[in-house]
Amino acid sequence: MTGSDGAAPMPGPGGVIIGLEVHCQLDTKTKLFCGCSTDYRDDPPNTHVCPTCLGLPGALPSINRKAVEFALKVAMALNCEVPDLCEFSRKNYFYPDLDKAFQITQYDKPLAIKGKITIEGDEGEKDIRITRVHMEEDPGRLVHKGGTDRPKYSLVDYNRAGIPLIEIVSEPDLRSPKEARRFLNKLRATLEYLSVFDSEKEGSLRVDANISLQGSERVEIKNISSYKGVEKALLFEVTRQKNALRRGQRVERETRHFVETRGVTTSARSKEQEQDYRYFPEPDLRPLCVGSWTNAIVLPELPDARRARFIRQYGCSPNHARTLTSELRTAEFYERVAITDPVLIATWVADTLLGELNYRDMGISAVPVDAFTELMGLLKGGEITDKGGIEILRMMLDSIKNGQSVETPTSIMDRLNLRKAKGSENLVVGACHDVITEQPKAVADYKAGKSEAFNFLVGQVMKKTRGRADPADLKRVLQEKLEKEST
Repeated sequence: MTGSDGAAPMPGPGGVIIGLEVHCQLDTKTKLFCGCSTDYRDDPPNTHVCPTCLGLPGALPSINRKAVEFALKVAMALNCEVPDLCEFSRKNYFYPDLDKAFQITQYDKPLAIKGKITIEGDEGEKDIRITRVHMEEDPGRLVHKGGTDRPKYSLVDYNRAGIPLIEIVSEPDLRSPKEARRFLNKLRATLEYLSVFDSEKEGSLRVDANISLQGSERVEIKNISSYKGVEKALLFEVTRQKNALRRGQRVERETRHFVETRGVTTSARSKEQEQDYRYFPEPDLRPLCVGSWTNAIVLPELPDARRARFIRQYGCSPNHARTLTSELRTAEFYERVAITDPVLIATWVADTLLGELNYRDMGISAVPVDAFTELMGLLKGGEITDKGGIEILRMMLDSIKNGQSVETPTSIMDRLNLRKAKGSENLVVGACHDVITEQPKAVADYKAGKSEAFNFLVGQVMKKTRGRADPADLKRVLQEKLEKEST
């Protein structure tokens, strides 16, 4: 929902106002202004540096064309306007991770302006306006020894200095921490589909969040390094600011840091103003005329388009299609396994597989396509029940997690005797009789009209048959036996 001018409706008194600044490392092979490799993460500190990215006297920057093309792809995917001319500037401030004592960035002439991204808001679908997309170089990295709150000392690693960054700045259209998380998830998915960044690389996406309550000063939370961390930091900050106002205190305009291990924000310094940075045009780089570059850029299928295609082509429900397309790897995995029964497989991938992977902190790339396809074939052919399928899936994932060879689903089924019993009524009859005898309280609850008691008894029968019973036979026989008990 947006206002008549495209802006998000203003919240009521004390309502939450959030804007995000998202820094994304572009996945180029070399840095933004020099030829140093960007593949630095497993290498010793200060080994991916040169006179240019260290800012040594006499070294001049030279723009990385691929980084500019990546940034333009992002701008086009976010429905931005791309001016004909963009310009780099120097942002002047002193901090140990900034080797030149200034950062080359873009200020009054950014790469792109006035975009939008559509998310599921708290009250339905809404557009979040994008103020600008601009390019800049990443600073170095401080390594604090003894904790980030009160470290004994800090070391500086300049391997990261000069990595190509884009900063995506939203308007303050977000109205809750949950909306902020959804915005980030949608933005991350879009960046993945564009193949301009690698979400699995540490520090590839970092967030600064600006938050205020209606009528109060704005607070900036710096360098939040995880998607879940953004929501946690904002939730804490909403509570902190509301408590301060409730006690009659003012919310000061300041910069705060999120301490993820404690789930709190801590005061860092007073908030700088734009004039504090003394921006001026970068004298060693000419302005770029990039307006015509967009004609040669072809965008891939983006999340919203793929979601619509999954609904149309595979018959997925809107919710399943949204889940399946929320990450590029998940969408690609689904399309590789959606062979025999796309709707059944969509349910299993979205509702079961992703949950099991999340529980084990695993990615979908670890799942063997052939083995999962075989498992879906056993389910489609009626060889196993859903419960048996889940047991087989868990054994497969546990083997992968532990670095063991993965047994085929058919082999697991035969070894554990999970094949659905043919003509399973005789198997069910005995199991139902035993469960009714063993669970008198649940039977009494069922007779008293408590519907959840029936589901409990079904689960007990399924457990006793080790998932081999046909669910339809099970429910019918159990219902008949319970009705006889009631007469």
